[in-house]
Amino acid sequence: MIILDQVSFAYPDGTQVLDRFDWHVARGEAWAVLGPSGCGKTTLLYLLAGLRAPAAGEIRVGGERLERPRPTTGLILQDFGLLPWATVRENAALGLRVRGFYGPDGKHAPPDEVVERIHERVDPWLQHLGLLEVADHYPAQISGGQRQRTAIARTLALNPDLLLMDEPFASLDAPTRETLQNLTLQLHSERELTTVIVTHAIEEAALLGRKVLIMGRPPTRRAMIIDNPAAGQGSYRETPEYLAIIRRLRQALEAST
Repeated sequence: MIILDQVSFAYPDGTQVLDRFDWHVARGEAWAVLGPSGCGKTTLLYLLAGLRAPAAGEIRVGGERLERPRPTTGLILQDFGLLPWATVRENAALGLRVRGFYGPDGKHAPPDEVVERIHERVDPWLQHLGLLEVADHYPAQISGGQRQRTAIARTLALNPDLLLMDEPFASLDAPTRETLQNLTLQLHSERELTTVIVTHAIEEAALLGRKVLIMGRPPTRRAMIIDNPAAGQGSYRETPEYLAIIRRLRQALEAST
């Protein structure tokens, strides 16, 4: 699904983030990217989204060289990215309306997609995510968890095959964060999405990533990968294996920095 081949990237000030970096993600895998602030986690996500371009090397997603954002890649940001003057339903429909403006050109929308009744794509996700009761509310009138679920609904209405999430639950309270983590696991299981979730929280990486990419002090030159095959099980938080993988991730993170 994702292939990074000898990818290098530096910030405008010359700070090297990735240096001839190789990384492979298979279709349907659930990954977490873990590392301290400033290590380049978000930069890596933006490279995968096609919002930034590598200085050298090649990124391939879905078998094609990535040169611009893909219409079937979903990106969910920490600040939700909602329009304050639009209702929950209007925000959830925004991506589909943009696609409708451009038409099925293969760049902004899949070439074989025509959406005639947007509400038929949006409302089932509002129902699934528990948002129908607030569908006519504005972002300022709903909770942080509801705003994040609105962002998720907007993304999933586009039928992505790759879901990228940048610390999506960092600003939420603990109960809401746990609820949305469980929702993410459920959606991955139901839709067999390829997911890459950036986080700085070891416990979240252990819960959501069946594979965890560790990033330390930049530049990152090789992929340090921790396998976590039990992640995604409903009771995983309560198991000795979960505590053991947290210890392993903490040790790996300390070693990398």
